[in-house]
This record gives sequence, structure tokens and C-alpha cells, in this order.
Amino acid sequence: MRAILAFSLVSSALAFSPGFPYGSQKVRGVNLGGWLVLEPWITPSLFDKTGNTKIVDEWTFGSLQSKATATAALTSHWNTWITESDFAAIAAAGLNHVRLPIGYWAWDVSGGEPYIQGQLPYLRKAVTWAGNHGLKVIIDLHGAPGSQNGFDNSGHHGTAAWATSGSNVQRTNAVIKKIANLYKDNPSVVPIIAPLNEPAGFLGNNWLSVIKQYWRDSYDNIRHPDGTSQSSQRLLKLFLFLFSSHTLGNTLLLIHDAFQSLSYWNNFLEKPAYEGVAMDTHSYTIFSQEEEEMSMSDHIQTVCAKQSELSSFDLWVIVGEWTPAHTDCAKYLNGRGSGSRYDGSHSGSTRVGSCTGLTGKASSFSSSYKTFLRQFWEAQVISYEKGQGWIQWTWKAENADEWSYQAGLANGWIPKNPTNLKYPEICD
Repeated sequence: MRAILAFSLVSSALAFSPGFPYGSQKVRGVNLGGWLVLEPWITPSLFDKTGNTKIVDEWTFGSLQSKATATAALTSHWNTWITESDFAAIAAAGLNHVRLPIGYWAWDVSGGEPYIQGQLPYLRKAVTWAGNHGLKVIIDLHGAPGSQNGFDNSGHHGTAAWATSGSNVQRTNAVIKKIANLYKDNPSVVPIIAPLNEPAGFLGNNWLSVIKQYWRDSYDNIRHPDGTSQSSQRLLKLFLFLFSSHTLGNTLLLIHDAFQSLSYWNNFLEKPAYEGVAMDTHSYTIFSQEEEEMSMSDHIQTVCAKQSELSSFDLWVIVGEWTPAHTDCAKYLNGRGSGSRYDGSHSGSTRVGSCTGLTGKASSFSSSYKTFLRQFWEAQVISYEKGQGWIQWTWKAENADEWSYQAGLANGWIPKNPTNLKYPEICD
């Protein structure tokens, strides 16, 4: 009897109570891309207005023009790109989550980085606005010191060096601790922290080893914000359960697959040793010549084929980025100054067809193209809900409506209610 009672007490003490019923309710959300981390393809005007073609990311935005000019442009952008009205519209569209990318430089430029700071008041506003409209916020560290992938959306386009320096990783851990402590008492609005977007596991085993250790460290930093380790936390929780009403660690850790198959991560950070871990995977069918050459039906079949993997993985799986776009035609999508594979203007690519009518404003889209966007959107929603759910990239873009949830709502290829499907059997 004593053993049973002790087990019951430990189980109660270790209970994980996130601010959203993961496992029983699907995540349906949208990314707030291009707001607190710049991406040239989302807001090309910000980059074009500089008059300097060498400004290709947020690093060069701060380093290749005066600080006053860069600060003024960014402040105006932060004040206008996303406002509370966007949160109201997202909630009205039947969504329940927003994923908010932010860079480490919002907290730390101690390495002498040229980034312009000032994002934190907008992060606070975003959390307030989300709470006002019943939305959950996933805080996503989208850029790390040294760049975790070399992509422009990491803040610094070029060589990925994050995993090659212990100092880079230590600085990233310090930022995650700050984020976790900011929101440890607000899991009802910030139920998830994603400690690093798209680390470059494709760079080999040395990188994967660093990434795995970083995920383990992030478990302690996010799930145990009081500073204890995973092992000591179990004893501490039991003590706190017995002698106080305090509850620790209800923030979900969302790790990324690092461009590996889900099967690669089998048995990693799994129960019962770890509690409150989910996997983020990103699903695009446009960033290779082979994918660009696929037919529209091939794109649909490709995402439908993901259902089994998503439904059988041993952690909750959220498809944290995806798009109804089936080409890489959007201006600057492959980087400022780079063309698209689809029309053959990207270095080393072979032309598939014209980008005319496949990107830009929805007014240029044919009715048949809009029908495809609806079908592709639904095929992905159906498939990704075989896992824990989905978060589309992205809410808005200046001139790439095929990517925009906002534009999809306005122009009919995204339903006003995400459960209202026209093609519910498209994957059958």
C-alpha cells in the first residue's frame, strides 16, 4: 500500500499540465514571419529601399547602412507589420496558435554583432494580444549566434557556424533560459518554447551530436526553469508536491528534426524519463529541382504520403512550417539576388515554366490555380492533423499571396473555418 501511495504521489507531482490540451485537440495556427526576424522575400520593400543590393539579411541590414537609418526603418516595420488587429483576424479564422520567430540578438549582441535591438517590447505586446484573443504563442528562437543553418532567416546568410563554437551554444542556452523564465508562469498564453529553428543537421554527425545535446540542455532550461537538472527535478517536484502548492515546468519543449527523418529521432527524449516534449517538422515541396518538376497532383500525393509517419511517431508532432505554394517563384525566396528554380533563373537550375500567374498578387491568379491552392492546402491540413496539427508559413507577405494565410482567406483558397473542407477525400 505504501508503494502504491508513493507511486501515486510521484505521478501527481510529475504531472505535466500545458496551457493547451495537446493530444486531444489539434494545433491549427500560423507563423508571424518577417516581423521580428527579417526575411527579404516577405518584405522585399524594406530591402529594396536601402538601395544596396549587398543588404541581404538582418545582419547586413544593420551593418551596411547607418544605425539611425536601420533603426528607423525597423521601428516603423515593427509598429506596422503585425498589430493587434492581426491577432483578432487570426482568432476569427478559427486558429488557436501563432508561432513567433525571434532572434537571439533581441537579448544579446555581446559578440559585437551589428543587429539592431528593440524587439522585446513587441514580443511582450504579442503575448498580450494573444491573450486578449484566446490565442497560444509558440516563441521560436529563429536565429542563434554563428547562424545555425546559414539561411537568411537565421539573421545571417552564409556559413553556418553555430555548432562549431561552444561559446555560440552557451550564449544560445543563456537566451533560452531568459525566455523560459519570462514565461514560466504564463503557460496559458505561452505553452510552448521552440529553442532553435532548423539547425543544420545535414552538415553531418558532429552537428547532430551538438544538436542532440542542445535539445537535452533545452529540456532542463525550459521544462525546469528553476535551474535544476532533469534528474534532480523529479525529487524536487515530489518535495514541492508534499510541502507546497507550487507547480513547476508546464511549458512544452518543441524540438526540431534538424532535417532528419522522424525515424532518426525514435526514442529520443521520450517518456517516462522525459515529459512535455514535442517534435517540429517542416514540410516543403519546392526547394529542389526534382520537387519543382513535380506536377500539381504529385505535390498533393507527396504530402498525403506523410500521414503514416506523422501518426505513428512517439512524440507529438507539429508541422510548424508549410505552404500551399508549389513553386519557389516568390521574389527573393531563395535569397535576395537569387532567382527561382521554377523559371530557371536560379543558379544551376533548369527551367520548368514561367512564374507569371504563380506568385505576386492574387488578382493575377487564375481560377484553376486558386482551386489547386485550395486542394493543396486541404491535403496538407488533412495530412498534418494525423499528427498533432499544423502552423502555416506565413500570415502575410508583401507580394507573395500564394504563401499568405491572410490572402488565402480573402481570396477563397483558405476557408474561414479550417475544418470546413471542400475536398475531404483528396488524400484517399
